[in-house]
Amino acid sequence: MLKGIAPCLSLDLLKVLAEMGHGDEIVLADAHFPGHTFNDRVLRADGLGITTLVDGILPIFELDQYAPPLAMMAAVPGDKLDPKVEASYLKVIRKHVPAAKTPERVERFAFYERAKKAFAVVMTGETAKYGNLILKKGVTPV
Repeated sequence: MLKGIAPCLSLDLLKVLAEMGHGDEIVLADAHFPGHTFNDRVLRADGLGITTLVDGILPIFELDQYAPPLAMMAAVPGDKLDPKVEASYLKVIRKHVPAAKTPERVERFAFYERAKKAFAVVMTGETAKYGNLILKKGVTPV
């Protein structure tokens, strides 16, 4: 057992987070996301919500300071976003990164393309519609 590491972070997820370099992205995918379709490196975090994972990840993960570090899928025409989803994510994100800006919204198929290029996809138990979140890794300050 390691001290200071959130128990929601599996050994596989810790390894992936450590292997990522600056500018690499990780997708925290909702339970409906076709992660295995778009990426060969898929981790399972079934039963965990994205806010739980973000709260465990951000104490040990530096967000990019030079490019937008957060992205979420935009609603397809005719759908509506539930603003409570983004608000719940930002509440946890700003606990660790007080100056964090709102996530950029990415069109559905452009989001899929980013998932293909992402370092990894983490399939969660998140059931919120449009609940996917991309984190872009930055450089730890000296």
